[in-house]
Amino acid sequence: MTDPENIVVHLCVQGMQAETEGRDDRARDLFLQAWEAAQDDYDACIAAHYLARHQPTAQETLRWNQECLNRADKVGDDRVRGFYASLHANMARAHRDLGQADQAREHFESAAGHIDDVPAGPHQQWLRYRIAAGLRATARSAPHQHDDPVGALLADLCARTDLEALSLLLPPYMGSLGTPQDEERITTALQMLHAERRLPDEQQTALSHTIKARSAG
Repeated sequence: MTDPENIVVHLCVQGMQAETEGRDDRARDLFLQAWEAAQDDYDACIAAHYLARHQPTAQETLRWNQECLNRADKVGDDRVRGFYASLHANMARAHRDLGQADQAREHFESAAGHIDDVPAGPHQQWLRYRIAAGLRATARSAPHQHDDPVGALLADLCARTDLEALSLLLPPYMGSLGTPQDEERITTALQMLHAERRLPDEQQTALSHTIKARSAG
């Protein structure tokens, strides 16, 4: 939203301000006004995105997110290119809320495919974490902790409040979308942690086995 002269943008900015002040009913009214003021598919895409956040049921939330995605597809140019990761993540969350794991998984995968179109910064990083969490939660066969040694190691580090080790390993793990580059970042963090040899013996040994297993895989 870059055109403050656009009435839809103006109303949505007001709606976001109302959200930050806890006035959700006012925010919904403003977003509805934005929807009614939309002059084209781009305007409607923006308004539908915000309206979806203020629906009383998961089904209505899904309907408005689908409307938003449909409008973005109709726009079909660079104005909406950076929207798709967020739009598909929202669709995925709505499907998850309805217990539709397979549909959610498809949208999380689509969101992951569009993450590089989002400008770099805190929003992209947070969106990446959301998508990665969704991919883990909707894996075709959800891994148990013993099948996820990195996750098990992180749980141990959390229990010991080892903030230094967590600051190294947690970001690449939490943001992994399963690409070779993401997996390499996790392995590099594991190797750096292993090289310091600062963990208790049991964890150090487990860390060594994890690195070897990832290298063999």
